[in-house]
Amino acid sequence: MKVNGTLINYYFHCKRQCWLHGNKINLEDNSGDVKIGKAIHEVNSEKSKQSEISIDNIKIDKLTSEYLTEIKKSDADIEAAKWQVLLYLKVLRDKGIDRKGKLDFVEKNKSKNTIIVELNDENLIELEKIITNIELLLLEENAPEVINEPKCKKCAYFEYCYI
Repeated sequence: MKVNGTLINYYFHCKRQCWLHGNKINLEDNSGDVKIGKAIHEVNSEKSKQSEISIDNIKIDKLTSEYLTEIKKSDADIEAAKWQVLLYLKVLRDKGIDRKGKLDFVEKNKSKNTIIVELNDENLIELEKIITNIELLLLEENAPEVINEPKCKKCAYFEYCYI
């Protein structure tokens, strides 16, 4: 499986979740949070002409002359969302399109509602390492161990890991 934005996001959120999704064990259809996220994307795509563009193995929420925008339900895992946007910026750059990234959070928790992300040489090198690590993770025979953190209770894979 080619590394996409979801795998990047899951890699930062939980290596087990990344492995399960990457190995086609998909339990997201049962998740209320995933359904809310999909509904947010649908509402935003109805509002904007530049919504959800598929390029290669990624889906970009919105693309303008200045920004690639990723819309998230909450700012619960900003680091994961940031690297997801950096992957999208890399895919665009590989096609000769340079943009800045923008993360828009629909529900604010503790941080700003919008964060700007830029692809530079330093984070491009780190992104390549992350992609390689994900590819190696997906080749592992068994899923990583359960992480047993509070965020697990809201995860789409909770039943798989705990029941």
